[in-house]
Amino acid sequence: MESDALFSLGGPAAAPSAPAGPGGVDGFGAVGQDSPLPVRMRPASIDELVGQGHLLAPGAPLRQLVGGGAPMSVILWGPPGSGKTTIAHLVAGATDRRFVAMSALNAGVKDVRAVIDTARRQRRAGGPQTVLFIDEVHRFSKTQQDSLLAAVEDRTVTLLAATTENPYFSVISPLLSRCVLLTLQPLDDAAVRGLLRRAVADERGLAGALTLETEAEDHLVRLAGGDVRKALTALEAAAASATALGTGRIDLATAEQAVDVAAVRYDRDGDAHYDVTSAFIKSMRGSDVDAALHWLARMLVAGEDARFIARRLVIFASEDVGMADPTALGVATAAAHAVEYVGLPEAQLNLAQAVIHLATAPKSNSATSAIGAAVADVRAGRGGPVPRGLRDAHYAGARGLGHGTGYRYPHDDQRGVVTQQYAPDDLVGTDYYRPSGHGAERSVAARLPLLRRIVRGLPAPASRPEGPAPVAVNGRHPSGTGHAGGADEGGVDAVEEGQQ
Repeated sequence: MESDALFSLGGPAAAPSAPAGPGGVDGFGAVGQDSPLPVRMRPASIDELVGQGHLLAPGAPLRQLVGGGAPMSVILWGPPGSGKTTIAHLVAGATDRRFVAMSALNAGVKDVRAVIDTARRQRRAGGPQTVLFIDEVHRFSKTQQDSLLAAVEDRTVTLLAATTENPYFSVISPLLSRCVLLTLQPLDDAAVRGLLRRAVADERGLAGALTLETEAEDHLVRLAGGDVRKALTALEAAAASATALGTGRIDLATAEQAVDVAAVRYDRDGDAHYDVTSAFIKSMRGSDVDAALHWLARMLVAGEDARFIARRLVIFASEDVGMADPTALGVATAAAHAVEYVGLPEAQLNLAQAVIHLATAPKSNSATSAIGAAVADVRAGRGGPVPRGLRDAHYAGARGLGHGTGYRYPHDDQRGVVTQQYAPDDLVGTDYYRPSGHGAERSVAARLPLLRRIVRGLPAPASRPEGPAPVAVNGRHPSGTGHAGGADEGGVDAVEEGQQ
């Protein structure tokens, strides 16, 4: 099978009757001149490993593992192409331990037990220690993972496992507790670019036979999205196309044709980034769901950070939808969580669902306007002391200072709202929130004038025009009964539906 890292894995390794010898490797395919470019370009030493500087400090667990230090079991967690299987290869080649590699895709409990039994016999006979590498360990069932526990516990084998899934969800707790968890990060653009240039010049790669133009290089870096295997595979395809055309260079057109993906003109640090993001937000604000999905796809294909997109959705949910559809914020927040929990490419489905919800939702910027006006007043120096009745009265001596004096508890009133001053003296009567008549906010717009009238102790209008039934306050009708009609106990008439 083909692994997601920098070299091939064979099928389950059969347990040999005799040791493979120092440095023996079972389960890895041999590397030849016809091997894929990512296989040929795998690092020959830990010093060639790129993009995981946080794990390469002197004395760090990864260096100890590769150098044959303390025999600790390790789980490598990271996205495809970040170097998990490459690290396993370095471990296999840099120590005198017997190394056995298998993939959870096609290995079972029988294969695991065979390796463990052989390792136990060799250990008793004074042979080399066995390192067991399991790729895609998250695909092992609970029973299959259980079969490793005893051997890892007594160090019959040193386990080296790789997974692209969150091990806290995909690896059983007993096995996780017996291992050191090392988290690998996606390679940044600079690291991928450096590896592409190394592959072009290195004797193991293209050996300088072709020139990679800047635009084509940029395209391959964007296409990779932090996955170095993807970048090198695309480079090899582009090189084959250039050779077939009889040209000594790989230009953008050749790279596009080779990998059948159009280059997206998108620079995450330049104008295109801001322009596409602006078009994305404005399309949702304008309720053009189809255009919004196009700009979402443009960002995803260009390799934009999905977390950035998710953050913009969460902001948009309150900035442009707000109280017109209060569920929008929950949808956007759930999509942001899905990005962290699921990750790409699957999380693009969650992002698309959120975009569709937000673009088709009724719109209101009342929350944006309200907090903007309130902040402006605070910055202008408006405000004042907290009204005495609202001050904290829980500590000793607070009552003696008059804190809490005169405070009315709203739940003691059958309406759940009472006349009381909540704002500082110089902001009494200031309206920050101005609800729209869109979507769910329509009912808020109908209820708010009555709430303000009761809270501020304002008189009821002299007359009420004929129209719909009075509006309930906090679930109760102003009359204090379960039906509409009449005046409330405070003498305040109900507000008409939609009256502002």
